Amino acid sequence: MATAISGHGQVLEPAHDDGAGHGDDHGHEEHHASMGVNTIKLLMWTFIASECLLFGTLIAAFLAYFNHGIGPHPHEVYDIPYTSVSAFVLLLSSLTMVLALAAAQSNDQRQLRIWLVATALLGMVFIGGQFFEFTTFKTHEHVWIDTNQFGSTFFLLTGFHGAHVTLGVVWLLSLWMYSLRRGIPPSKSMFVEVAGLYWHFVDVVWIVIFTVVYLAPTALQH
Repeated sequence: MATAISGHGQVLEPAHDDGAGHGDDHGHEEHHASMGVNTIKLLMWTFIASECLLFGTLIAAFLAYFNHGIGPHPHEVYDIPYTSVSAFVLLLSSLTMVLALAAAQSNDQRQLRIWLVATALLGMVFIGGQFFEFTTFKTHEHVWIDTNQFGSTFFLLTGFHGAHVTLGVVWLLSLWMYSLRRGIPPSKSMFVEVAGLYWHFVDVVWIVIFTVVYLAPTALQH
């Protein structure tokens, strides 16, 4: 970029290139776009962090009270093999969620729909298994939320987690319906990614619950 000199010997300021100005505007727009994407993820991570605190409180309450007061107590009512199958089902759904995101990012709409539905179905199987477990505890083991401290803390914690899984299933089915109507191109795969973050979160929480709430109290009694 040359500097112009006037007839009076004065140095004139160089003119700015219009193309560079447009480039700055374009970069500014890209910056805002990237900030928008990061904001969506940040909001989800903030939500997950707050839920971790809540689940941590519920788990701490269970550990503090599960063995107090009258029975029955955890080792007397748990069916660890059955709950292990439920845990495996939910963990398997994390794999199908990863495959759904990969399909969205590669613009494979058919595979996206298949894996979204598969993840939702696995979530529903888990919820069905939890409902059966709750029913068994109430009718055969005579444990309910108002039976004792174990029942109160157990049903509050696991029921709260089950509500989160149910919300996730509804979210996944909503994405599936949206993909049927309009499709989810790679440019919108962020919607699937954020849903995946939430789904992986509820899966990880269940690993903690299964280990701390189911396995640990049972092992302590042997």
